[in-house]
Amino acid sequence: MTDKKRLFSIFLVVFIDLLGFSIILPLLPFYAETFGASATVVGLLVAIYAAGQMISAPLLGRLSDRYGRRPFLIVSILGGAISFFILGFASSLTMLFIARLVAGLTAGNISVAQAYITDVTDVKNRSRGLGLIGAAFGLGFIIGPALGGLLSQWGYAAPAFLAAGIATLNLVVVIFWLPESLTEERKNEISLQKKSPISINSLLATLRKPVVGPLLHTRVFYGFAFALFQSVFALYGQYRFGLNAQNIGYILTYVGVLSVITQGVIVGKISDRFPDPKIIFFSTLLIAISFLAWAFSPGIIFLLIILLPIAMNAGILNTIINTALTKAVPPVEFGGILGLSAALESATRVIAPTLGGFLLETFGTYAPGLLGGLILLWLSTYIFRFIVTPLIFDTPSKKIQP
Repeated sequence: MTDKKRLFSIFLVVFIDLLGFSIILPLLPFYAETFGASATVVGLLVAIYAAGQMISAPLLGRLSDRYGRRPFLIVSILGGAISFFILGFASSLTMLFIARLVAGLTAGNISVAQAYITDVTDVKNRSRGLGLIGAAFGLGFIIGPALGGLLSQWGYAAPAFLAAGIATLNLVVVIFWLPESLTEERKNEISLQKKSPISINSLLATLRKPVVGPLLHTRVFYGFAFALFQSVFALYGQYRFGLNAQNIGYILTYVGVLSVITQGVIVGKISDRFPDPKIIFFSTLLIAISFLAWAFSPGIIFLLIILLPIAMNAGILNTIINTALTKAVPPVEFGGILGLSAALESATRVIAPTLGGFLLETFGTYAPGLLGGLILLWLSTYIFRFIVTPLIFDTPSKKIQP
């Protein structure tokens, strides 16, 4: 199978996966509220998924470096299908938490899919390849939220069972169609290397590395600020503008369209013209300003306008950070570094959703956006000092290389 066909295959796998995920995501707060959940409890429901992913993502990524991408895509997708079935049969808030924990513990599929992309692309085309993952995200969010909102009129179990069916279909696609991307030569090369165990010490050592460390710090603080936005958006829309599940679904569909355009077309063009550090800096700064504007949105039209720079720059930033990380490590560490990146992002989503729900309930709908914007303004100065200046202005020889 040619590399283009492999790229299309993994794009299809991620799209189907995100389609099932996005059917459920905007409905979770409303589903939880039927069992008497408060905004803070809804935040905990999001956080428990992130906690599971924080544990599983680096482990699955590291294992996929050694044994191949395909087996761990199968494990992840199977876990997702099981979690959706539990969600559909849920009769209590406890079952919702169990469903989300199962989903989180097997949610390493995106980082493994990203590693798959790095296996079949070279450095020049990697941003475009990883942009396909983002485009699949966006395409899933075009169809999924609107479909979930439509089905919600028959109860929240209906979208959950549809998501379970979609995940099962995805499992069949991977088993019978997706080839392995990791060659036997690469597996043998990895098996000869002594890999350090996943531990706090190894994490701290990675965070101290000259290029990788600042990129991972950026992932953490950006992930925290964006999780504040993402996790409370449905409740924000409900509290501030009186939106229901269908309205939220349509808005997320709009965001999905922007994401597809950005990551399917714009990311590749931008990465050809500008170095990664500058893209990361300016995207972070623009999201910071946009978050502050979102915090004080006076109406729906303004909200839709401000979602444009948020969605587009978030799509760019997510892709370019991962691209830069894969350029900063040898090929035998692709799965591990992308899994670690995903785990750090997941760690932020353990705390941020609960904090976001608390801020929204205690101080008002402006509070999550205000805090997120201030964090990203600070992060912009960090990126300029520790990524842009060392890699571009001070020592050009240290630019991110494979």
